[in-house]
Amino acid sequence: MRSAHRDAHEPGKVALVGAGPGDPELLTLRAARCIAEADAIVYDQLVGDGILDLARPSALRIYAGKKAGNHALPQDEINRLLVDLAHRGLNVVRLKGGDPFIFGRGGEEMHELMSCGIACEIVPGVTAAAGMAAATGIPLTHRDHAQTVVFATGHLKEGTVDLDWTALARLRQTVVIYMGLGALEIICRELVEHGLPNTTPAAVVHAATTPHQRIITSTLATLPTEVRAAGLKTPSLIVVGTVVELHPRLISPSAVTTEPV
Repeated sequence: MRSAHRDAHEPGKVALVGAGPGDPELLTLRAARCIAEADAIVYDQLVGDGILDLARPSALRIYAGKKAGNHALPQDEINRLLVDLAHRGLNVVRLKGGDPFIFGRGGEEMHELMSCGIACEIVPGVTAAAGMAAATGIPLTHRDHAQTVVFATGHLKEGTVDLDWTALARLRQTVVIYMGLGALEIICRELVEHGLPNTTPAAVVHAATTPHQRIITSTLATLPTEVRAAGLKTPSLIVVGTVVELHPRLISPSAVTTEPV
């Protein structure tokens, strides 16, 4: 990917790289190679500690992280930045937590780059839900519990969460909600109102796969209260379904902090 011998008028390339769920050892080989060869890295908040250490010392590093209500760069500016860097002849890595095509806005960025004639590739990463499942002993599917798994985003919009609650409130499936901690009470209430028993097992997992991982297991009826008392913060995933019951039996003895309720 290096651009040392690139013609001054030849644009660079952009790789949209999934950094995985946080643990640097869960990077793909392709992702590690792209990072090591990049001239510029535009990275998100959820990129795990140590991953940027793989970059060359001379690589340009630009933070473009997003927290709730606080974006270092709006998405339109990120899109323009990637195009501008490539037009300078640089080989660019757009480094995202998880996978670029799962709640990572990779499709939007790839469309903008291709519209501007910039070569672009996708490097998939382990999405947060898959990393969480491995780190907590909560399988996303299981023959006795869930034949379907659904990923949803829990972003608040004008004080509400606009989700297909009827589809989510089905038995024998696992629901994983990204970016939903701020709407946890609404999510639990809506799932119960649309048909799930309030005794349905549910969990919140903070910073899955990292040394800061914490998990609280409970039910839809009591999870918001327990999470609030524990002071869990973002980044966190919400998991709903009877697979949560398997956590105490399948968790590795070396796993990080858990707080069963």
